[in-house]
Amino acid sequence: MSTLFSRLGGSAAIDAAVDLFYDRVLADERIRHFFAETDMARQRAHQKAFLTVAFGGPHAYRGRDLRSGHAHPVAEGLNDSHYDAVVEHLAGALATLGVEAALIREVAAVAEVVRDDVLGR
Repeated sequence: MSTLFSRLGGSAAIDAAVDLFYDRVLADERIRHFFAETDMARQRAHQKAFLTVAFGGPHAYRGRDLRSGHAHPVAEGLNDSHYDAVVEHLAGALATLGVEAALIREVAAVAEVVRDDVLGR
């Protein structure tokens, strides 16, 4: 069975999705404030590496674990409604790129697995 990473289209697809995803996130008044002090070029590269691994691609992620990596935003009020907005934008970016609905549901399922870690629960 092929990985979600390969079924999504590999590195090129992840790169395009992450760039579109962050364009959407930064335009969203509900969540953009969490990125006000963020080096977005670094963040985009970091997210591309993380999603590559999360979706079964080659392991190049060198970041912190999800709980410690999101401790500051959680302290600033990051909650389920914000997490839902992030998942919405990831799904929207994938849909814009022509990814089929079944694959988008698989991506959302991966996001649900890590929700509690991201939100520090």
